[in-house]
Amino acid sequence: MSDAELDDDSEGSDELYEHHRITADKRQELLRLDKFLLNRLPATSRTRIQNAIKAEAVQVNERPVKSNYRVKPGDTITITLPEPPREFKVVPEPMPLDIRYEDAELLLVNKPAGLVVHPAFGNWNGTLVNGLAYHLQNLPTGRNGEIRPGLVHRIDKDTSGLLVVGKTEFAMTHLSNQFFHHTIERTYLALVWGVPKEPAGTIRGHIGRSLKDRKVQAVYPEGDQGKHAVTHYKVLQSFGKVALLQCNLETGRTHQIRAHMKHIGHPLFGDATYGGDRIVYGQRTGAYKVFAEKMLELMPRQALHAKSLGFEHPTTREFLQFEAELPADFEALLAAWTQHTTEHP
Repeated sequence: MSDAELDDDSEGSDELYEHHRITADKRQELLRLDKFLLNRLPATSRTRIQNAIKAEAVQVNERPVKSNYRVKPGDTITITLPEPPREFKVVPEPMPLDIRYEDAELLLVNKPAGLVVHPAFGNWNGTLVNGLAYHLQNLPTGRNGEIRPGLVHRIDKDTSGLLVVGKTEFAMTHLSNQFFHHTIERTYLALVWGVPKEPAGTIRGHIGRSLKDRKVQAVYPEGDQGKHAVTHYKVLQSFGKVALLQCNLETGRTHQIRAHMKHIGHPLFGDATYGGDRIVYGQRTGAYKVFAEKMLELMPRQALHAKSLGFEHPTTREFLQFEAELPADFEALLAAWTQHTTEHP
């Protein structure tokens, strides 16, 4: 199972997964790349292959090329896609979807907290992908009878906010490459314990599975374990014991914001996985203790919301920007902390 298939999903994963690696035989005659792949992948259409090449999901010797590139003996051709290879079929299920934008190529959905994004062990049904499969089942997104909603990134089960979905193979691949090359603009709102000393800053640190607990991501020194990860943050409002931050992702590793904020001593409010489901700042006695515990009951999940997404449309090449308002529980939490700060400056 890949890192992106933990019990929670990644905050805007920009991972690409290698589905095929083909090395041309020493006796290979010069042949157009699209024809070469069509011969090697008979279950795949020429249109799909050409779309993948156009979106740079196909590389020869680790470089993108055009469809008319002539494959030579010894060339290594790789095909990468935004989702890991699957061994199951997604079952379409009707469910209410908060779709904020939709056209022939893509759609934007505002995911509620508590909804798992992708089927995985223990969550084969009732996920956002099952609902998207039902919504998209009459569109040309299938492969050999399998419905494949075009997820190009994910957000955690208990994180709310925007996800972009490709409705065609080309849109899916084009969008995933924008994530891979870090050209997608992503803004999150997070309530964290404590107030960072600097009003704005950048957190850099490799992120990978914890050696002690595989369900948790750990931050490692540069060049050590894990993968390069960068999170930019800005303090929007201070409540003394907690603070509202704007976080912008430069990369999209699993649990990136949650792990990075924990790393600098400011875990997300309510985040049980990273120690935010208890009082981290402030006295654990008296009236404050009662108030803080009520706040944790009010929002028994990590206080994280994927507020905005900006990206280039796959076909029009227009840059699109979308925003989603905070969900009711997050709004109520901020209102309560605002009142508390006013009454106890």
